[in-house]
Amino acid sequence: MRVLDAHELSSDEVEDKLETQASPKFLFLFQGVAFDYSIYDESVLQRDMARVERFYRSKGFFEAHARVARVMQVRPDHVRIEVVVDEGRPTINRRVIVLGLVGLPPKIVEAVRDAARRALPPGERFDEQGFANSENAIRSALTDRGYAWARVDAQAEVDVGLHTADYGIAVDAGPPAVFGPITVEGLDPDGPNGPRRQQIPEGPILRTIDIGPGEPYSTARIASATQALLDLGVFSAVKIVPSLPNPPPPDHVVPLTVRTEPTRLREITLGGGIEIDEIKTDVHGIVGWEDHNFLGGLRSFAVRFKPGVVLYPARIDNWQGLPKFLPEEWLRTELRQPGFIEARTNAFVSPEFNVFPLLVEANPPSNAPVVGYREVRAPIGVDRTIGRLFVALDYTFQMEDPFAYIGSLDPAVETLFLSFPELRARLDFRDSPVHPHEGIYLGNTLQVAGGIFGGTASDVREQPEVRTYLPISSGVTFATRASVGFLWPTSYGSNWNGELERSDITAGPPPAGATPVQIAGYQAAREALAHDSQIMYFRGFFSGGPMTNRGFPPLGVSPHGVIPFLNPATAKRQVQFSCNPNNPSFNPSQCFLPVGGLTLWELQNEVRFDVSGPLSIAVFCDMSDVSPYENDIRLDHLHLSCGAGAAYDTPVGPVRFDVGYRIQPLQVLGYANETAAANADPVNGIQPTILGLPIAISIGIGQAY
Repeated sequence: MRVLDAHELSSDEVEDKLETQASPKFLFLFQGVAFDYSIYDESVLQRDMARVERFYRSKGFFEAHARVARVMQVRPDHVRIEVVVDEGRPTINRRVIVLGLVGLPPKIVEAVRDAARRALPPGERFDEQGFANSENAIRSALTDRGYAWARVDAQAEVDVGLHTADYGIAVDAGPPAVFGPITVEGLDPDGPNGPRRQQIPEGPILRTIDIGPGEPYSTARIASATQALLDLGVFSAVKIVPSLPNPPPPDHVVPLTVRTEPTRLREITLGGGIEIDEIKTDVHGIVGWEDHNFLGGLRSFAVRFKPGVVLYPARIDNWQGLPKFLPEEWLRTELRQPGFIEARTNAFVSPEFNVFPLLVEANPPSNAPVVGYREVRAPIGVDRTIGRLFVALDYTFQMEDPFAYIGSLDPAVETLFLSFPELRARLDFRDSPVHPHEGIYLGNTLQVAGGIFGGTASDVREQPEVRTYLPISSGVTFATRASVGFLWPTSYGSNWNGELERSDITAGPPPAGATPVQIAGYQAAREALAHDSQIMYFRGFFSGGPMTNRGFPPLGVSPHGVIPFLNPATAKRQVQFSCNPNNPSFNPSQCFLPVGGLTLWELQNEVRFDVSGPLSIAVFCDMSDVSPYENDIRLDHLHLSCGAGAAYDTPVGPVRFDVGYRIQPLQVLGYANETAAANADPVNGIQPTILGLPIAISIGIGQAY
């Protein structure tokens, strides 16, 4: 099915309006796979011509004509259809005249005229939907500014000969109004005389609405109050209805009725799962409890406990031998207080206690040491939503206490104390946070660690990102995500790339015959490398995995180095694991591990297709890099991976399965493949393969972005 000579409107737009559709192709290639064939019907096709002309008229082309040019039989059971469109000249908006503004304040007059110009811009093509929406836009300009009884009547006059459209808009602002008393309905599940007591108090609801009697009327404030009530998490639906009798009462007071549908205030979560990737395999359970009216006042308290066990060293491409069981756990609690300081600001404290192994090696030797951490995190702060803008400011204290799962703990490993304030902001213009089809998302995170806040590390860390969603057709979305990250350390990593380049020497024991002074120098350099690399694991940037670059394992895109506390400490064990740089069997892929960097960039591109019901598929290409230098966006380090995946909607979000393939000549430009780049500079690292192929497989919940 092809639409020809569509210039002003895209042929895809026109085809979307037709009942006659081309048989869809799975992955743009195969008809009849995953999709049903479309059946040709001549009568339906003729009616489609009227639909095309009607669609063109709605877009300002009042002289447009459509006809079937050819129906060609290309196979015994397939036809190709060509439709030709004669668009004609478009009709252009010429004048917008607004009547009824006499006697209104100048600011109100200007707001109404601005709304009319934005809805019906002069010089732009006539648009039927834009004209239909203009009445609401102009009415909102008045009702947002106190004129609750405003009425708007818009008329359009089209001169087909001159191809122009003129608009006349009659406005009756009515009297300025103020808010009156507020009545809340639905808080008591079975009425005031029922056996069940009311669980949601009215006081916090009125405080969250933040509208007082006598204040100027505003539909914008009503919409903001509605969203604030939904953000409390105790209602499944909220509607604030103003009482607007006609004629208006003499006092021009507008009472409000808040109609609510409460949801469950308390819930228990039980579940479990399995995580399999190129780094580790774990099995875990999930236990959670949440109370949205903890100790009254609509405080929210939640606790989530995820105990599990890592099957080490089993992973997605290695199931040989009996695994060692490494216990882990993740415990997070959160207490939120609504209406802190002012009506719409929330205070929160979210302490965590986690125990986990630090696994970064895709192909660990059988007796390699495994370091674990006992982690304590305690963020405390405030957040607020203002329209589509969310802002949070908190202070976080974090402790990372190391211990040994396997082997002995390297004496160079230390307990880390991280202390930093964090500012997070996001601006969300997506049509849906779960299944976005159109819109844009902007975000930024800024942290300042150390200095007056104390702690082991002093640095500034910032990471902005932007996501865009462009509808290609009704069931196809082109999605992109771009992010950069900058880390400016002042107490560690002053020559991070140099440390990594020398790490194969630094991490090992001093050479035989070294003098005491040389031994002391080796020891100091080793301790400095261990100190910096340990901090980097918690402050540095990494890329790779199911949420960023899907052709790489988690942490895979990162500077690599020989890490003292993850590397055998004795010369004998270094020879055993091929980690002695003075030995001919030295294996950089086994000993150079991802360790984190100072500058990040990421670019993800994805086309998503709705297949049927909850099933969707996607094709993607991801690129990213993490540099060991500050302020170093290396566009010649593409680390390009492309692949495909599928997602299936569940009550907890889309479950995704992705396979990404690393395009070898486009890893580091100038090198034929990633092995050649690593041989030239081991800091680039060598990535693991699956069945000998440069691919990564990931399973996750939620869209990648």
